[in-house]
Amino acid sequence: MNVKPPDSPQPTGTSIPQLLQETARQIDDLLADFLPGSAGPTVAVVAAMHHSLQGGKRLRPLVVMQAAETFGLPATAALPTACAFELLHTATLIHDDLPAIDDSPLRRGRPSCHTAFGQATAVLAGDALIIAAYSALARQASVADVQAEAVLRVISEFADYSGAAGLIGGEAADIHGESVEPDADLLAYIHLNKTAKLFIAAARAGAILAEATEEQIALISNYAEKMGLLFQATDDILYVSGQEETLGKPVGADQAAAKQTYPALLGLAGAREHVQKLATEAKGLAAQLPRNQQFWQELIDLIVTRQA
Repeated sequence: MNVKPPDSPQPTGTSIPQLLQETARQIDDLLADFLPGSAGPTVAVVAAMHHSLQGGKRLRPLVVMQAAETFGLPATAALPTACAFELLHTATLIHDDLPAIDDSPLRRGRPSCHTAFGQATAVLAGDALIIAAYSALARQASVADVQAEAVLRVISEFADYSGAAGLIGGEAADIHGESVEPDADLLAYIHLNKTAKLFIAAARAGAILAEATEEQIALISNYAEKMGLLFQATDDILYVSGQEETLGKPVGADQAAAKQTYPALLGLAGAREHVQKLATEAKGLAAQLPRNQQFWQELIDLIVTRQA
């Protein structure tokens, strides 16, 4: 893969939606490099991978790239790692939608992977996307001005934050939570691990590739934790009050499945107060970052007001 030369930093007046669109274009241009060709018996699995990668906000890749730029590395230098986060995230969505977990017929406004291709193919497509994510991470070492030691650390943290002590553990807790009454500690664990930890890993990855100091890595980690918790809390609210045609996924499924959510625990008004508290905390941390403070603060506003 030939990684494009680094672009100049984004102009000050560039809006977050514009940045998301540009990031999506850059990521989509590269994702196919990490997918196999399709022939013979593999055709369905590869088609399912491509199907599942369509659409999406590309928010986690944006976090990787902007974190890199915040600490002095051009955003496009982190593109392979940004692709890895999108590949992994998409894999988790495929598995999350399966009948054994959430049994969701829609994802990103289209039929979910198992709805379109069957359960067996969906499981294999998700597995293949996870493996492709590690290929993308390894490819990061071929980018000039990025240290191999930094790439190795990113790969190690990627595994830690997405494994049984992170994202997968959060998913397991989410499933368990359907069988018990709303519980604040359990809900906090689910939100931290199932959602926030992948945002934390994305922010840390960009910072590590940029050779940020440990203090700087800790700062952006704290910001990303608040942002990830905020993202999931707003998801909880949208699943109660949003519109299915806007969300691109079923509304009301969390209530039907007795999921652990903030509306279930605190009521809708309480959930919205929780969102505002997280937003305030995240913005305070963003103000301490060495660069791009406006971007990180406006990203919080976008998450709070989003409809999808």
